[in-house]
Amino acid sequence: MNIFTQLESEVRSYSRSWPVVFDRAVGSVMYDESGAEYLDFFSGAGALNYGHNNPELKKVLIDYLADDRVMHSLDMFTTARRDFLEAFDEVLLKPRNLDYKVVFPGPGGANAVEAALKLARKVTGRESVINFTNAFHGMTLGALSVTGNSLKRGGAGVPLVHATPMPFDDYFDGDYPDFFYFERLLEDSGSGLNTPAAVIVETVQGEGGINAARAEWLRQLATLCKKHEVLLIVDDVQMGCGRTGDFFSFEEAGIVPDIVCLSKSISGYGIPMALTLIKPELDIWQPGEHNGTFRGIGPAFATGAAALRRYWTDDALRDSTITKGARVEGWFNMIAARYPQHELFAKGRGLARGLQFPSGELADAVCRAAFERGLLMETSGPEGEVMKILPALTITDAELDRGLRIIDESVRAVLGEPNPDAAASAHLTIESDIEDKENTPA
Repeated sequence: MNIFTQLESEVRSYSRSWPVVFDRAVGSVMYDESGAEYLDFFSGAGALNYGHNNPELKKVLIDYLADDRVMHSLDMFTTARRDFLEAFDEVLLKPRNLDYKVVFPGPGGANAVEAALKLARKVTGRESVINFTNAFHGMTLGALSVTGNSLKRGGAGVPLVHATPMPFDDYFDGDYPDFFYFERLLEDSGSGLNTPAAVIVETVQGEGGINAARAEWLRQLATLCKKHEVLLIVDDVQMGCGRTGDFFSFEEAGIVPDIVCLSKSISGYGIPMALTLIKPELDIWQPGEHNGTFRGIGPAFATGAAALRRYWTDDALRDSTITKGARVEGWFNMIAARYPQHELFAKGRGLARGLQFPSGELADAVCRAAFERGLLMETSGPEGEVMKILPALTITDAELDRGLRIIDESVRAVLGEPNPDAAASAHLTIESDIEDKENTPA
């Protein structure tokens, strides 16, 4: 591994947690160069919702390359671009009665966020944006300005301005009414808060600690934005494309954001691609006013269209994700119940799940123990205190259960064997807890 440490910047991070050289990957399993296998509960940070080298999507990609189709096209019209837009409209937008124009802002999620912030300011003529505590929206300067993590913000090198943080759902542990502070500032002419151009929010904060906003909280936020003529941006970069069950994570709340940011799994295959969805009345761009070189990667259009038609023309994947998520929640609740002295806490929605520990050191130790047992997962949260999993939505039941058993073993290795009475009580509740969640109507 000398070439990596000699030539790569010290900024690399994941390779420090998983110090092996990976070579192949199929489905939910990665293999290092010696052939050792690792169950993947990371999924490219959510860029591989359909698994590694999904065979159906791989065939589409191989055929596309073999036919000498267009690889790179900026915003020129191509048959692949047309096919993707038709699939996006027919499979996603029309069945949900959503009316959006599609912006291709560049290859990554930060590009989608930057386009959203830029357009919101252009439309409203205002500068400030409201973000939320523990938010993460990307590593470019505009995206960092609406990100909460102090380590990431510290890398900017310049002041991050024109953004004001507000408390995310349950930030005060239910001690105060929802939006009591935000609404008061908006309505008080002496508050010093300039009327914002937009509010940007994640329905589930992935990097912030798998903090899931309640549907009612999101509905109240949408109502508040409408009342004060503030645009609502939902950052669905990590939690979209089915991660929480529905294709869009905001569907559960029944809201319709003004702007939606998508990336990561939208190409279906891990190929860079991003979208910024905007309501038609917001489409006031001048030609070329927002652009970029990599807005037309043909293979991403091809695999993205195929993924939509394969997985989103019915509710099978959605229902499977919700069921599997309930199983994970049951396991995590069982583990938490075994160690009441540590006050562990299960978090998340769908197959975005976390187990919160009292410190980042403990969560990191559990992830290291899992890696030693052949499981890849990361930590998140302001202090890295949440053990975070993002399994592929296509993971098999057997693989999911194998990973959960490894997590159980890893927690035991770090925290020790649980109190027998607590363990017995937790074991009795897990199956009934899972059954209740699986039988609850979506």
